[in-house]
Formats: sequence, C-alpha cells, structure tokens
Amino acid sequence: MSEQERVRIYDTTLRDGTQGEGFSLSGLDKIRIAKRLDEFGVDYIEGGWPGSNPKDIEFFKAAAQETWNHAKIAAFGSTRRADLAVEDDPQVQLLIDANTPVITIFGKSWELQVTEVLRTTAEENQAMIRDTCRYLKEAGREVVYDAEHFFDGYKDGGEHAMATLQAAVEGGADWLVLCDTNGGCLPSEIAEMSRIVREAFPEVPLGIHTHNDCELGVANAIASVDAGATQVQGTINGYGERTGNCNLTSVIPILELKMGRKAVTDVSGMRDLSFFVDDVSNNPHFARAAFVGRTAFAHKGGMHVNAVQKLARTYEHIEPGQVGNEQQILVSELSGQSNILMKAEQLGIHLEKGSDEAKAILTEVKALEQTGYSFEAAGGSLELLVRRMLGKSPRRWHLHEYQCSFRQYKDGNVPVCEATVKLDVGEETSHTVSAGHGVVNALDGALRKALMPFFPQLENVQLIDYKVRIIDGAEATAAKTRVLIVHTDGETTWGTVGVSDSIIEASWIALTDGLDLFLQKTSA
Repeated sequence: MSEQERVRIYDTTLRDGTQGEGFSLSGLDKIRIAKRLDEFGVDYIEGGWPGSNPKDIEFFKAAAQETWNHAKIAAFGSTRRADLAVEDDPQVQLLIDANTPVITIFGKSWELQVTEVLRTTAEENQAMIRDTCRYLKEAGREVVYDAEHFFDGYKDGGEHAMATLQAAVEGGADWLVLCDTNGGCLPSEIAEMSRIVREAFPEVPLGIHTHNDCELGVANAIASVDAGATQVQGTINGYGERTGNCNLTSVIPILELKMGRKAVTDVSGMRDLSFFVDDVSNNPHFARAAFVGRTAFAHKGGMHVNAVQKLARTYEHIEPGQVGNEQQILVSELSGQSNILMKAEQLGIHLEKGSDEAKAILTEVKALEQTGYSFEAAGGSLELLVRRMLGKSPRRWHLHEYQCSFRQYKDGNVPVCEATVKLDVGEETSHTVSAGHGVVNALDGALRKALMPFFPQLENVQLIDYKVRIIDGAEATAAKTRVLIVHTDGETTWGTVGVSDSIIEASWIALTDGLDLFLQKTSA
C-alpha cells in the first residue's frame, strides 16, 4: 500500500478524552497510555494543554525524556489572544516550551463565536490564526490547525469559515483539521464540506475531528476520509466531553479492514489497547462495543450458532482475531444443541450431535435458567456443569458445614463478621474460622484457610468482582438472589454463578465453584 493511501491517526485520549465525565488520568497514567499508543502505531499523540494543569506539565516533562519509536507528541493550545502580539502571549510561549515536535492550535471558524465570545472582528480573528501558525512554524514545529466549529461556521457563513482556513494556510499550517465541535452534523454534510475544502486547498493535507453527540462520530469521520481527509482525530473507546469523541477502536478497524487504508502498525492489537485504556482509567469495559467488545462476536440463538458452526462469516462481518477478539458461544434458554457442542469443543470435550449427553446438558441448562441461573457471564459455572454431567468433575473436597455470624456492638467497637467452614480433603478434616469485612469476605477467608494446606496453588487466585441481582423483586425479602463472582489467577479470569433464596447460599455456590474449577484445571 502506497504512503499516499495511509490515514494518519491522531490520538487525543490524553487531552480531549480526559474532558469526559469519569475519565481521569494521572501523569504516570498518561505516559503509560502514550507508550502503548506508540507501540500500536498511531501517528500523533496529543498530550494536553501546557500550563492548563499540573498533570499536563508533568506529562510533557516526562515525555521529553522518553524515546518514541513511531508517534509524534503534540501539545495543544489556542491562537494568540486578540490585540496581543503573538510573541507576547504567554500561552503561546508555553506551547513552545513544551518542547514537542508538533503543536496543535485551534481557532474560531464560526463568526458568531468571533463576535460574541472573543468580542473581536473577523479580520483580527484571521490575523490571530495567521500570526500564531507562522510563529510556531518559525520555531521549527509541525503545525496542526484545528478549525473549531468549522461545519457550524460554514453553514452560518461559508465565506468567513473559508477565510479562517486561508489564514492558517498563509501562516504555514501543515494540516487543516475540520472540527464538528458540537457533534451535530450528518455524514452527508461532513462529506460535502470536506470535499469543498479539499478542492479549495489541495496543497495542504486535510484532517477530521468529530464528536459523537448524534452517535455519528465514526460515520462522520469516515465520510470525511471518503471526501479526501487523510488524518483522523479521536480517542480510544470514544472517551470525551458530553457523549464523547470519534471512537478510534471502531474507526481504525473500519479504515484498515473495510476500506483498505493503512492506519496503524498492527490492527490485531486493537482489543488489548482498548482494555488497557479502560483498566488504567479504572473504567468498566463496554461489553457491546463494536469490534473490541466482549459480545462483539457472541452468538446465543440456536439457529445462529448452528450457522456459525458451519460457516462463521454467515454471522461475523470480520474474523474476530483480526482485531484481537474471539468468538463467544453463549449458552442460555435460547440455546440449541449447536451452542452446547461448540462450547464443549472450546473446553476440549467432544460431544456428538444428537447424543444423549448433549441433550441432557441442554435440558439441564434450560431448567437452571428457568430457576434464575444465567451462564452468559459465568462460563466457569457452565464448564463445571458440563464436566459434572459427563462425570469428569469430581470435587476435591467434601463439605460438612459452614456458618456465618455478624455482631454489632453497642459500645462503639467495630462490628465483627465471622465465618466457619468444616470440610474433608481425603481422609483429613479441616475446621477453620475467619473474620472479614462482610459475609462473602469472611467465607472466602475461611474456605481458603481450610484448603490452602492441601492446595497451595490457591494463593495465586484472587476474587476480583462480586455482583448481586434480585431476580423476582415482587417477592420482596423472600426474592431469589443471583450472585456472580469473577476470579483470576493473574493470567485468565473466569466467572461463576449461584442462585438461592439466601444471598449467603448463592454467594457460597458461586464462590466454591470458582475455586473448584481452578483446582480441577491445575490438578489435571
């Protein structure tokens, strides 16, 4: 693929992304994400606005000490202020002091904002853009000009909007980036105006920066690329102000796999990068995200699974591995035998279609789901069910009893929650007690204390998630409870589920199944 066909990816997760609610990064977090973006092969990484906050100052100082193998680091800021010489504007000087090879500045394309927000004239606004671009170019920097509110500005007054781009070109800007800042445009509008700009300024490459207020951030970016844009700005997982920015985890696979436009080093790292950014920012991953979500290639309906089993592309628009994802076969009350057969195959267990075993497992799954079980997020429990029904799952211990107590003191002492577990491992009996911050924590502690002398590998297992759902709320305090527990050994994770009228019993079922499955796999 020729260099001219490449689309440059400009990542603004560290700046525009952090304007989103619930998305916050420390200086170290920003460096960690930037290094992963560099490895992934994005072309530009926008680190922040120098001087706007201590984190951005910390980032640019640290970034200057790092080696960047592919990406260029960009500092972001504004044009000079009205009626102030560019060399006297401290904000512009901070951009230069950030010591980045690229500087991105934004200017006002919408005359309404020039007159009502900046309170200056159109002529002065154009001079601000021209002077700042020229000053930064003379300082030896690559200059990206972001035309803020370009599309709204063009619709309100095309002559003024185009004049601002002309000012940036006269100042020597290396890129003209059109911004749908309010996120309110349609793909047809984006395409038309991008084409007009492309034809008016053929000597300067075009970029696109879209927001997702109409759920069109990705579609609008693609429309602009179709019209000639060769730079796409966006954020990983679509983080950003209001409803977010153009989602790079969607637009990059579309560019590479649907349009044949090279964008990054290896798109198969897309899912890992998506999860990494979520983990570093301490945000839950969106399971239904296109391309990278856990359910992006999940199949549940029996007829669909039957078709996928024969020919995956009948219900998968790409091969999941192309973006680092994998096919998921869900088992539920909607399942057919194909779901069971494919799930068993993934577990290394071969079942014949129409066999008594396959029928029995499917019948049991549907019966359990009728009582409140859900195996979609509890693959560990499903694996145990299959193993048990095939006689391949002997539990490594025998339970005698367990009990919990909670004591609240009137004298101001801290409340105490304790759990006791009595079980046999082989010929030996273990009887332990443990205190905890709550019932599940205490039960987990007592169970581990009882099992660890016999199975020291349990030291590597951690409980990382615990969710409770009331199944039939109309029954009030007598309602059934579903508990989902997720364990990890540091390399893989597995979910187990328990259902009972008692939240303690439901928790115990999910907890013990999680440890039981780990022991069966590590002791096999």
